[in-house]
Amino acid sequence: MSPHTSTSTSTATGTGPDTDADAGGVDAAELAARYGTPLYVYDLERVRTARRELFGFLPEGFEVFYAFKANPHVDLVRALRTGAGPACKAEISSTGELAAALEAGYGGGDILYTGPGKTPGELREALARGVRTFSAESPGDLEHIGAAALAQGVVADCLLRINSATASATTSIRMTGTPTQFGIDSETVAGLAPRLRSVAGARIAGLHLFSQSNARDEEALIGELTHTLAAAAAVQQDLGVELELLDIGGGFSVPYAQQGERARYPHLRAALEEALDVHFPRWRQGTPRLAVESGRYLSGDSGTLVTRVSNVKVSRGRKFVIVDAGINTFGGMSGLGRLLPVSVHVQAGADTEKASLVGPLCTPGDVLGRQIDLPAGLAPGDVVTVPNTGAYGPTSSLLMFLGRPAPAEVAVDGGRVVSAVRIEHVRTPLTALTAGEAP
Repeated sequence: MSPHTSTSTSTATGTGPDTDADAGGVDAAELAARYGTPLYVYDLERVRTARRELFGFLPEGFEVFYAFKANPHVDLVRALRTGAGPACKAEISSTGELAAALEAGYGGGDILYTGPGKTPGELREALARGVRTFSAESPGDLEHIGAAALAQGVVADCLLRINSATASATTSIRMTGTPTQFGIDSETVAGLAPRLRSVAGARIAGLHLFSQSNARDEEALIGELTHTLAAAAAVQQDLGVELELLDIGGGFSVPYAQQGERARYPHLRAALEEALDVHFPRWRQGTPRLAVESGRYLSGDSGTLVTRVSNVKVSRGRKFVIVDAGINTFGGMSGLGRLLPVSVHVQAGADTEKASLVGPLCTPGDVLGRQIDLPAGLAPGDVVTVPNTGAYGPTSSLLMFLGRPAPAEVAVDGGRVVSAVRIEHVRTPLTALTAGEAP
């Protein structure tokens, strides 16, 4: 049985006792034998399905930016811009993600460059590669973007990121309404407007509001996004600039390393259309253009983590099943607790036992699941698969901790392997910066 289609509430399936599993239509044990473990498998058809369904939940004409931080694997992000239906654009926050976007075929005009600490070197490279749209997180950030654009004889279109003073829904990750490095405090916009409008090299093209991640349900998502539209209309008035592009963020939900399906939003389109008619009555004529952004929703359920049991031990009456995937492979950001708490529960048949599923690292924090139901009799060599791990996997983990190899990553399409790669940790010599050169 595929771990993606099971209705179980467990969070992984194992190829040990009384279980079987596949990954992207290919037998997990076969892939493990071919490429080794730990191993990520990305099903590109599921990526395209997620893209198609997300566009379907939105009003006609909405743009979708894919947040590369969720998973910048080149084959995966290429699947988000190719094939039938509307293509996603790219939201990036580093020159590494820029390189991945360009390799996957995104043009500079398809890219939104975000982040609170863009360096002169990053801005220089992004502008040289054709990026013209940036999210400006503060007046200083806007001025830095403008200076970099002027140096190259171009003008950068900037979306002012706004930290709204209020919020609607409560979600797992709040990114507005509190002091933060993200965005310009909404209550200061009117006073800052003359400064913001006069930055040479930077043209205010719109607003960027991102207040939440992983909304708990459709009602919460609708509440937050409609509140965002009202806040954006107020900021537009304070700013004195007609918006050309309004990015209202995201919050679209998918299970993280747990059985389950991506959330559905059957009422979202009508709710957004109603709110837009109130706050931006010319939106149907394209003023402003409208966008959302999403990372985990587009990539999360495409991924399966395949790991192998290395050892089984008992300590003071408790059993530990040790696998070769730890927080260096998966869930390293769970150390932040509130962001990505990891709890992997292996799907089991009738014959189960309580045990902890742990990784191979020399730290007591390397735990994937504490005293959970595991198939009885798991032994060294058995394969365990974890579903819904296409987002916040390798590049969100402690890849270099203890110098262990990065996991292999395999992309499959229609049950066929299309690529198999591994991130390599290599130290390379550097040349000292010349005088006046900024990284």
